[in-house]
Amino acid sequence: MNKLCKVSLILLITVLFAVLTITNLSLPSNLADYPNASVPSWLDTGSNAWMLTAATLVGLQSVPGVALFYAGLTKKKYAINTALMVFYAFAAVLIVWIIAGYNFGFGKSSLMIDGYGIFGTPTPAWSGLYEASQAVYGPSSTPVNIPMATLIFFQFVFAAITPVLFVGGVMERMNFKAWMVFVPLWSLLVYSPVAYWLFAGGWLNQLGAVDFSGGYVIHVDAGMAALAAAMAIGPRLKSEIKLEAHNLPLMLAGAGLIWLGWNGFNGGDPYGATVDAAIAVLNTNLAAASSAITWMFMDMFFSENKKPSLVGAATGAITGLVGITPAAGYVNGLYAIVIGIASGSIPWLALYKLEPKLKVDDTLGVFSTHGIAGIVGGLLTGVFADPAVTVYIDPGLRGALYGNLYQLAIQALAAAVVVVYDFAITFGLLKLIGLFIPLRAPPEHLEVGDYMIHGEVAYSDMLQQIKAKEELVEPVPTSKKKNKNDEEK
Repeated sequence: MNKLCKVSLILLITVLFAVLTITNLSLPSNLADYPNASVPSWLDTGSNAWMLTAATLVGLQSVPGVALFYAGLTKKKYAINTALMVFYAFAAVLIVWIIAGYNFGFGKSSLMIDGYGIFGTPTPAWSGLYEASQAVYGPSSTPVNIPMATLIFFQFVFAAITPVLFVGGVMERMNFKAWMVFVPLWSLLVYSPVAYWLFAGGWLNQLGAVDFSGGYVIHVDAGMAALAAAMAIGPRLKSEIKLEAHNLPLMLAGAGLIWLGWNGFNGGDPYGATVDAAIAVLNTNLAAASSAITWMFMDMFFSENKKPSLVGAATGAITGLVGITPAAGYVNGLYAIVIGIASGSIPWLALYKLEPKLKVDDTLGVFSTHGIAGIVGGLLTGVFADPAVTVYIDPGLRGALYGNLYQLAIQALAAAVVVVYDFAITFGLLKLIGLFIPLRAPPEHLEVGDYMIHGEVAYSDMLQQIKAKEELVEPVPTSKKKNKNDEEK
């Protein structure tokens, strides 16, 4: 037996040694050993590595981040439906993005007016030569020292998270089939044009408006879409309008993924491993922390029960992340904290004081927590943009506090444009879809939830309860029914 063990051990060591030797011989040991074409002179390998990592972090914000966050906050019977709405949106946007969305949002201009870029060109981005070329984007063909494939994927995760976010405004009643049609159309008709105006160097950028990482392009877009969709679809069942979070630890796990994933969200937008990327990451976390604490204080002093809550703290962290997004690489640490405080208080007031007056059933308050927070951050960017920071990303950019009142004015104009365009297209698109597919799930489906919609449940005990109810309501044979006269007697 001992001899057998020794022989086996020797054979194992021999095999491992052979595998390692073959691996070392077959793989290049350094960049010089790769084919020349794979490391062209324009490629910055460090920046490319960071951008691929940042894109993955942003992708994790959607799945599983937002999926867990929303699934934990919804009612138990809608956990699967909510998570699947997120999952589907992430997948569907990638397909429309590679077919037409990317070049519509970042490609060459298909429409220019007096030199101002209005729309990109909705053409496919799947050519091998195109994906391997140096990244250039927008009407001015701005070059970046990473491959086009990296930029396409990085911008995709931003495009995907936008409809993912406004799931929170329409969950617990939207017809899943209508959602399947709506998401790709909305991404192409709303997200890509707004991205062109504010990310790619289109007409709002040309006028001087800035949006570092999507306060307007992503969060105001998501907030206004949630509001418009909630109005078009209508409210939840009357018995279900109150929010009933069924799993707070699940919600917290999602919130944590969203918070830390935001390092890629804001840290990736300089398109490289730069000084400004580091500043953006630090500012992101400062704003999230200060906003979470501010939201807790707002709950303690101004809410009905005067108690800090886990849901409130997590919501505050997210509004802080939203608020700093348009400013992350433009402001210093002090003003990042100030933006966090504003993002933890103004959206709180919007959620609890303004939204009830609108009488719109925005399930998780996406209009306030993303739309309002995004506007707050965008306007404060126009106030606090610090030339000592912007020198690393956009030399000459400065806010009203540094003598440039125009920056605040153009930030306000950009916010107004995004609000009006997004709301109008979202509402009109849903009404058009509603002519062919009901926007609301049938009432009998909503009464049961996931099992009726998808044939699945999040927890096994729910299936047992559903089957027990079905047995209780089995039709009574006609011969055993009491007639009306018997009932009256």
